[in-house]
Amino acid sequence: MNLKSSLFLALALLGTSATTQAQITHGGAPFHTQELPEAYTLPALNRKALAEEDDVTDRFKEAPWRFGVEHEVAWSCDQDGAWTFEQGHKVWRMVVDAPGATCMSVRFSEYHVPKGGQLFLYDAHGGGVLGSLDHRNEKPWGGLATGVVLTEKLVVEYRQPAHIESMPTLSIDQVVQGYRLLSGWPHGEEVDRGPFGNSGACNINVNCPEGATWATEKRSVALIVQGGFAACTGGMVNNTANDGTPYFLTANHCLGNPGNWVYYFNHESATCNGNTGPTNQSISGGTLLVNSGQSDVALIELSNTPPADFNVQYAGWDATGNIPSSTVGIHHPSGDLKKICFDDDSPSPQNQFGAAVWYLDQWELGVTEGGSSGSPLFDQNHRVIGQLYGGSAACAGSVNNGQPDWYGRFDVSWGLGLSEYLDPAGTGSLVWDGYPDGAISFENDASVNLTGAPEGLVCGVQPINLEVTLTNTGTNTLTSCMLEYAINGGATQTQSWAGSLAQFETDVITLPTFWSQGGTNTVEVNVTSPNGNDDDNVLNNTTTVEFTSTSGPTTTVHFSLLLDEYPDETTWELVRLGQVLYEGGPYEDDQAGETLMESFCLEEGCYIFRIFDDYEDGICCEYGEGSWSLMDIAGDLVWNGSSLGTGGEFGASEQFIFCTDDISTVETTAPAQLQVYPVPAHYMVNVKWPAAQGQATVRDAVGRSVLQARVDGIQARWNTSTWPAGPYTVEWMGVDGAREVVRLIVTH
Repeated sequence: MNLKSSLFLALALLGTSATTQAQITHGGAPFHTQELPEAYTLPALNRKALAEEDDVTDRFKEAPWRFGVEHEVAWSCDQDGAWTFEQGHKVWRMVVDAPGATCMSVRFSEYHVPKGGQLFLYDAHGGGVLGSLDHRNEKPWGGLATGVVLTEKLVVEYRQPAHIESMPTLSIDQVVQGYRLLSGWPHGEEVDRGPFGNSGACNINVNCPEGATWATEKRSVALIVQGGFAACTGGMVNNTANDGTPYFLTANHCLGNPGNWVYYFNHESATCNGNTGPTNQSISGGTLLVNSGQSDVALIELSNTPPADFNVQYAGWDATGNIPSSTVGIHHPSGDLKKICFDDDSPSPQNQFGAAVWYLDQWELGVTEGGSSGSPLFDQNHRVIGQLYGGSAACAGSVNNGQPDWYGRFDVSWGLGLSEYLDPAGTGSLVWDGYPDGAISFENDASVNLTGAPEGLVCGVQPINLEVTLTNTGTNTLTSCMLEYAINGGATQTQSWAGSLAQFETDVITLPTFWSQGGTNTVEVNVTSPNGNDDDNVLNNTTTVEFTSTSGPTTTVHFSLLLDEYPDETTWELVRLGQVLYEGGPYEDDQAGETLMESFCLEEGCYIFRIFDDYEDGICCEYGEGSWSLMDIAGDLVWNGSSLGTGGEFGASEQFIFCTDDISTVETTAPAQLQVYPVPAHYMVNVKWPAAQGQATVRDAVGRSVLQARVDGIQARWNTSTWPAGPYTVEWMGVDGAREVVRLIVTH
């Protein structure tokens, strides 16, 4: 058996830039200092013995291609290195010296840093820097594997502002000492193979003309590295929710500990003949979800979703078991730049070494090698049908050797656990296209999507206006179709559409207004007969929305949330009888400091409001002055009649219980004479008082007083140009105790 699980030296060369980003990092730069603590020196390597071992193992694909030696250590920030105080920060450093090393990396068995802390790894001589890493790099299993830094003397530097009392937990249990670069290859082979890899000469760069039509699918493929060895290849796969969950498909025989793997994306040459490629886009760590030797499959969920700038594609798949007419493999042979290979014939379903596989008798263009293991096999429709299990294909000089390969079958893996994760919606579909870029187009294919459905509860009977977005997802110009819709289980209505939409163009159709009914409301729309033909893809023909309308008396509660500096940690929910009625978050980083507002329509009863912080430090007050509040329609803060419904200082979560019986449901006392206009106000607002004497108070969305004034006259005019946009309450208190409140909206 020839399992393709060897390789990789590419990561020993990270380019010549001064900055190295080997996982998701968060900016900043180390302080640097000439006064480094005493270094921990790694033992000298017996390079002759290593060369003799490599001379043997490099010949076998079963053995990973080794570029570094793994040293087991037991270092921590509590016992090793040195702490100093610099530039208002507590700073810890330790230095690892490995004379003659080509590169170094570390593995933290324990990695926990408080919010505000930053970690860097860098070359002591002023070269590459990896970082910053912070609390957002923590993993559920508590550890963290880093990428490599080009250096023979590595500095690990951690810092946090002096006012942060919580201290980090940083324990290092492994250091990789790189010893091979391409200059170590005999007979000048590095010139032929390129500085980033060592695959054979018959391999084809993925960006050669042969791969032009696979530019979408290549973005799903990534290289796997663990410690001082490269491991395998794998690929991101889509699920039926099209939600970007980071599912990663590879081979069962590749498995070690996915939590210690580093997954490198977009490691490819920009040109056909190039021999260098970036290593600056990677994810550290993942969790094993499914694995089986019956089809040599492993499904992993990466610890982070690849950022948008990685431009990752989630590949589509076919679990039908239908025999394809041709296949394509995209992979990282021997840790080299991304390659592509083509088999113009149909594979045959077979069993190899106890596993159900697709058997490819030989490749027409390109080959796979050690390190290609786990890489996806695509059918002629650009969908994944398997992952590389083994084979004997290789280069024979500048041509392939005509030997076979075999891939574990995706359709068999489907019943071994893949369906649980890749079809979370339970659609039953065995074919699914990629995300965000679908792989396949159909000639006649129309799709619909309903928008405009109310969020949360609808207060009573209300007019509802929904819009249908019609999209031509077919290659033929869409000139006609039929829309069928049904409201609350009523009779199906039909509406014809005519126009002209090129592929991916849209048109918006407004459905007739209808009135909500108490309880659950359902609207379903179906599109049929594109261009008078059957639809070639019925999976996108139907769209449904549901919303709930109240059927009894209601109370309005206004929710305001001022976000702290880490809005991605904040979520909340409003619950009644175990049902989540309203929820929000997590929020985007660029929303830090924003005030968000929402209104809840509540039927009679009691409710639980809960707010959560993933980092367990609340939303106030060390990292921003975050707060939340619930107000009744009169602008009063709500708390079950006894306390204020507002907060911000908590740990992981806090909750507050209230009942509608305790909430003011009227905005003014009758007859209402307090008036403000115009609403919304822009730069000025006019106020007419119920009487010429009294006291006025204006409060913002979180209940803070922004204006207090004595009323002396029947009307007033205020300049609102400096008031932040948002809702306000204007309260008048008469000398006789009479009270009126109205709401004011300010916009700019």
